[in-house]
Amino acid sequence: MNFEEHAGKRVLAQAGVPIPRGRLATSPDEAAEIAAEIGPVVVKAQVPAGKRGKAGGIKLAASPDEAREAAQAILGMEIGGHRVERLLIEEKADIAREFYAAVLDDTRGRAPLVMFSTEGGMDIEEVAAERPEALRKVSVDIRKGFDLAQAEAMVGGLDVPDAVPQFLKSLYEVWRTRDAELVEINPLAELADGRVVALDCKFVLDDSAAFRQSDIAGWGAAETMTELESRGRDLGLKYIELGGAVGVLANGAGLTMTTMDAITHFGGRPANFLEIGGEAYTKATDALRLVLSNPEVKSLIINFCGAFARTDVMAEGVVRAWMDLRPNLPAFFSIHGTNEDEAIRLVRDRLGFEPYDRMEDAVRAAVEAAR
Repeated sequence: MNFEEHAGKRVLAQAGVPIPRGRLATSPDEAAEIAAEIGPVVVKAQVPAGKRGKAGGIKLAASPDEAREAAQAILGMEIGGHRVERLLIEEKADIAREFYAAVLDDTRGRAPLVMFSTEGGMDIEEVAAERPEALRKVSVDIRKGFDLAQAEAMVGGLDVPDAVPQFLKSLYEVWRTRDAELVEINPLAELADGRVVALDCKFVLDDSAAFRQSDIAGWGAAETMTELESRGRDLGLKYIELGGAVGVLANGAGLTMTTMDAITHFGGRPANFLEIGGEAYTKATDALRLVLSNPEVKSLIINFCGAFARTDVMAEGVVRAWMDLRPNLPAFFSIHGTNEDEAIRLVRDRLGFEPYDRMEDAVRAAVEAAR
């Protein structure tokens, strides 16, 4: 769950992390009113996407009139597929130096990772690629945590303000206590008066922990969905549109992703993620109709693998859906697991399709048909 900058900074502020003064505005007049109270400001587009500055979504304003003009220019812009409807009007910082700080889930190291660089305000990917020595990393033992001594050792030898180690420790505590996947500050600024302040914030909450973070979960940015994705949500189906030509119906998220990987491996592009699980019998018609509603779909791979779930029950659902909708496109079946003989016989006798013995052969055929 992605948070817009203003919401991420609210999370930081609750933990005592310093942030600039600022308020939200939804109109040019509001932006001007806030600027009149604060003084020189930065007008920032609020969308859950990066590269806002490069897209023209961040502007300086020395007066209320300039803030109004900046707001007029930014509101309604499209940035990263999101329409700008809110602005953060924030005091202009007198920046002396910029740094980078983050805490994130490191899946490779299977641990939280604390990162710091003296080269803030830049794309951290570029820094990591071109000057890896400028990015310091500490993998944290989740059982022991990240204390001040570790933070001080992490920035040892660097010319940084005394407040930085405490900032890193506080950032880790935000990550830990708020079930975050990522807390990133770029830039973390040392101001002319010596204060260390988070000038930006990217905060991502682990969706599965939202129930434990009910006080902030509602601050997350609304998910942007295509029309078909919205239909899938309303139907209770996990559907994601991917832009390819090979439609996918499979049971279980793992098998669905494996099928998508196989499509890519054989030179195709999956049209969708759609996992229908053991509910295939009851939701197959809705699922099939959803996949077929995408005009880009040229072929269909139906992949079932049953352990506890019975493949004959899943196949019965798809057979009924196919006979109801009677689509006119090539389909390729792969069926393995519990009651597979009965399932294969159903598909063969009632639909006339011969399921493949190997999943990869079914996928390869679907890719070729889509061409």
